[in-house]
Amino acid sequence: MRHNFTLILILIITLAGISGCVLSSPQQPSYKVNDAGYLELSIIEPPLTFEKVENNNSITVTQLYYPDIGENIHAILASPVQPRAAIILAPGAGVKKEGHIGRAEEYAKAGYAFMVLDIRGNGGETSGYPFNLDEDYRRYSEGQWPQFYAIVRDLICARELLDSRYHVPIYIMGESNGGRYAAIAAAADKRFSGYIGVSTSGFNLIGNQYIGKPRQFLLSIDPDHSIQLISPRPVMIFHSQADTIIPYSDGVRLYVHANEPKVFLNFSTGHGLTSEVDQKVIEMLHNFMSAEGQ
Repeated sequence: MRHNFTLILILIITLAGISGCVLSSPQQPSYKVNDAGYLELSIIEPPLTFEKVENNNSITVTQLYYPDIGENIHAILASPVQPRAAIILAPGAGVKKEGHIGRAEEYAKAGYAFMVLDIRGNGGETSGYPFNLDEDYRRYSEGQWPQFYAIVRDLICARELLDSRYHVPIYIMGESNGGRYAAIAAAADKRFSGYIGVSTSGFNLIGNQYIGKPRQFLLSIDPDHSIQLISPRPVMIFHSQADTIIPYSDGVRLYVHANEPKVFLNFSTGHGLTSEVDQKVIEMLHNFMSAEGQ
């Protein structure tokens, strides 16, 4: 969805924030925004708790959670016995993990582990506030954790957990607002094998209109700024010309900012993940795995 940045920018300019870094001991999570406006995160693999495990023919569906930045991060994981690769999905704003159970099972049947995170603030089991850059900048200016950064770290911690479990390539996918978190996570963590953005966009490099801390913060959350860092890992952007929430032109702009290798695919329906997109993603993953001999 598109956001009006007027109030956000007024707040950013007037807040007397001087901190772009959370200082902590080596055992504590921390972040840093460098002078170029790129987010850097410390990552420690969290302990994992399994709440419920169900066997469904050839796949396993697991409810799980892990602690990170003051919250228990809930997720659903569907997987075959020996997945060829794995995907972590960041759903769009207001979408709970349960909304993608069927999708996770379909990917698992196709040979891929599929984890859906309950994103902070989406109204699910993981607590938090809805997408709010005013509040995030207040936290940033006071040296606290903006929720945007915490969500990015949640996604990277999920990759750590899947990597230790399966030892396969792990791709990160995001739809709508979730695609923004996923893009920043892929840029910050080189161990993701690639990025898949669906019906998503950046913020048109609005941070470049400012200086100092406001510039650093706005660029640090902007996929249009960070997506270039994902290369040489593949970037896949899906957008529909019928999208009435995030304009098609914004999706194209995000694609333009990415470096090769990259692909842009138009799909017929409106906004968000669809079976049409799923089919194309699975087909591309098959091609990637075949090219790598897996």
